[in-house]
Parts: sequence; C-alpha cells; structure tokens
Amino acid sequence: MSAQTPPTLLKLAMQALLRDETLNMSALDKLPMVFFTALFKEALTGRHTTTVKAMAAAWPFPCLPVGALLKTPDLETFQAVLAGVDTWLQRKFHPRGKLQVLDLRKKYHEFWSIWAGVEDGDCSVENQDEQQVEKVLPKYALRRHLKVVADLCLRPHVDEEQTCFLQWAQQRKGSIQFWCMKMTIWIQPVHVIKEVLKVFHPEHIQEFELNTEWNIFLLARFAPCLGQMRNLHKLLLAPVSKNIFKIGNRTTDMEDKCINKFISQFSRFNCLQHLSFRRVYFLRNRIKRVLRCLMTPLETLSITHCNISHSDLNYFSECLKLFQLKHLDMKGMGLKALDLMPLQVLLENVADTLQSLDMKCCRMKDSHLIVLIPALSKCSQLAKVSFYCNDFSMPILRNLLQHTANLSKMNVEQYPAPLECYDDFGYVSTERFTQLCAEQIDRLRAIRQPKRIFFATHMCLRCGKCCVYNRRFRPCLCQRRLQ
Repeated sequence: MSAQTPPTLLKLAMQALLRDETLNMSALDKLPMVFFTALFKEALTGRHTTTVKAMAAAWPFPCLPVGALLKTPDLETFQAVLAGVDTWLQRKFHPRGKLQVLDLRKKYHEFWSIWAGVEDGDCSVENQDEQQVEKVLPKYALRRHLKVVADLCLRPHVDEEQTCFLQWAQQRKGSIQFWCMKMTIWIQPVHVIKEVLKVFHPEHIQEFELNTEWNIFLLARFAPCLGQMRNLHKLLLAPVSKNIFKIGNRTTDMEDKCINKFISQFSRFNCLQHLSFRRVYFLRNRIKRVLRCLMTPLETLSITHCNISHSDLNYFSECLKLFQLKHLDMKGMGLKALDLMPLQVLLENVADTLQSLDMKCCRMKDSHLIVLIPALSKCSQLAKVSFYCNDFSMPILRNLLQHTANLSKMNVEQYPAPLECYDDFGYVSTERFTQLCAEQIDRLRAIRQPKRIFFATHMCLRCGKCCVYNRRFRPCLCQRRLQ
C-alpha cells in the first residue's frame, strides 16, 4: 500500500468553498487575500462559473490577468468572468481597493508568479500584496478607470469567445477603456475593421498585422486608420492584390495617388522598430519613399517575395534608419539581375548589430555571393543565416564558410546544396550530395565547432520536397519510397 500525501488545510478549505454554490461577495470580501488567487485558479480550472463570477466581482487586486489562465477556450467560464466584471462595475463600494486592469491576453503574467509562493503558505507576504501587484501593473494602468486589455485576431469566422467579447465591448465602450496591444486581421471588409477600431482605439495598438489581399484602393481607404496607430512597434503588411481593372492613364493616376496616400502614413509612426512586407506588389521603385518616411531606426526589416529595382537596393546603403538593423529578411526577393554592392555596404554598416540574415530563394549566383562575403565576415553578432535555394558552387560555398569561420555567435546555418550535386537534368545525386556536405562540415570543424548547420537541395521535381544534410542524410519523399 503506497502512502499518499494528505491534502493541505488550504486545499481542503478551497474544496469546501467551491462546493458552496451560495458563496457571495460579502463572504469573499472577508476572505484572506492570501487565499484569493489560489481559490480563483481552482474555480477557473474546475469551471465553477458561479464562484468565478462572484470572485471577479469581488476582486481585491488592481490587476486581474485572467487571460493567462484561459488558454483553453471555455465560453461559459469566459462569460462568467465578464459577468463578474459587470457586477464589479455596478458596486458602489469596493472595500479592498479598486480594479484597474482586466488583462485578457493569453500569455504569461508576472502577477501569478508573485502569488505562487503565497499559495504554498507564506502568509507574511499578505501585508505587501498591494505593493507587489502594483509593481506588475503595466504603464498604461496609471489612472483609476477600468481598462480591459486584449489581443485580437479577426478572421472571417471568429470563434465564439471572441464574438462574445466583441459584443460585450461594443455595448460598454462608453464606460470602459478598451486597449488592444496586438491586432491581427485576416480577410475582413474595411468597414468591419473601422467599427472595431471605434472600440479599440488605434493609438493603443503596438503590433499590427494586416493579411487581407485588398487592392490598393481598399488599402487607401484604410490608410487614415493606420496613420492613427502612432505607437506601433511592429507592422506586417501581407499581401496586397494587384487585381485592378485598368482604364488607361486615369486608373494609373488613381492607383499612384492611393499608393502615395498609404505610404505617407509611415511618417506618423513615432516608435516603429519592426517593419515587414510580404507579397506587396507596389514596393518596386517605392522602397526609398517608404524608408524616407520612417521616424525611428529599425531593428527588423523584412521585405519578402517582392520585386525590387536597382534604385530600391541602392537606397539600402544610404538609409541611416537601417544602420542599426538586427534582423534582415529578403527571402523570395529576385536578385538575379541586380548588383549587390549596395547590400554589401549595408551589411558593413550593420556589422556590429546584425543577428540574423535570411536570403532564401533569391536566385543568387556565385557572382552575388562573392560580393557579400567580405561584409559577412565582419558581422560579429550574426547568429542565424540562411541561403537555401540559391545556386552556389562548392568552391564559393567553401570560401563563404572559411571567411565566416570566426563568427563565434553563429547558431543556425542554412546553405544550399552545391551545384556539383545535380546532374544535367536537375536531379540530385544523393551520394554526391552526402559526400560534399560531409567534407565541408569536416573542414569547418577544423576551424570552429558548428552548432546547427544544414545543407538542402532545391525542391525535388517529383515530390516537391528537399533532401537535407545535417550530420546525416535526410531524403525527400520520393527518395524515402525508394529505400
């Protein structure tokens, strides 16, 4: 017979309280605060909706970060929290203080870590509860009005919990301040987004992703809303459709005006640090105009699956707002016909800050890589680099690895299979591929110990997958079938 650890007095007390469906606010107002958070978590986990509602209405701390505990969707429990907040709003007297922030973001919050030790029986912390919790209040909770903070992801088919929340917020926008720190939008009409932004004011948004496939005319209609997001730290735009019916010069002029209206909004962002474009057709010959509008230096620039011109690339070497880059992503950008000397200059300017470089699928040749190697060798902070799906010969790859051998912070390296691995019809010789990659890794190990280094072929013409070498050979799907 195995001995079982008996439940603690705290656990027994919580179980008794959770069985009491008549638990009311007057009783909760007298409950020792040291037990409050533990009981609330037990009520949420056990889906005791009556207790959850009562505890939300009697919440004694300035912050209720309930989103961190609601990672698994549960509509009834979520509705109980909102109903408790409604009851809290109707109370004229709050004996233990006033709730300032309801945080619905589904991510870690320091509040629960502070009280984890208290739940284990350290009651001495109770005297410091107010000071401790106020330390973890975000900067936006300085006033004594209730703020509700949430992250929103608007999809064509919104889940029940978010639908419930949006309806609740719409009805209470006059009495509660609603803040959305991160908003992601997928294929929504412009008027729907504008209605949401009447509740969640744009100036509070710090991260914004727009994945809509709008044409430039719809994007121009939304541009004033984007310009109100003055506190954006991170912006991703993808993709913008070129589905426009041309009617001579008139349509072209209108399109140019719409593009200019959208680009002009970038001068309104006071703290933008991360900028990403994916499959945005109108960037060609306009990247200079976008970058010149920036008010702050960027940490991340991602322009992927876009066509750019010589003039666009030339400005990379001149733009001071790029000289503190930590992450540069250019995957899918066709560089085959371009002179990469401006990119070499940019890499030299960010040699002390650049941490990741992604140049997958850029249709680069040996001549392009030769230009970049001297600058890459100076990027002392580089930790991740990817050159997958480019066309490099074995001697040039060997040259690259030799010149970057002194980069001690390199953690992930992704290189294309050398051209010598393919036959005249574009099929890979697995034996040759394995041999060349193994030899190159052995040469590199003589200089430094690579942590995670990969070589990958182009996509197989039969199955659409790649062969990969990382200490051992991993075949594509059709190669696996042959084994």
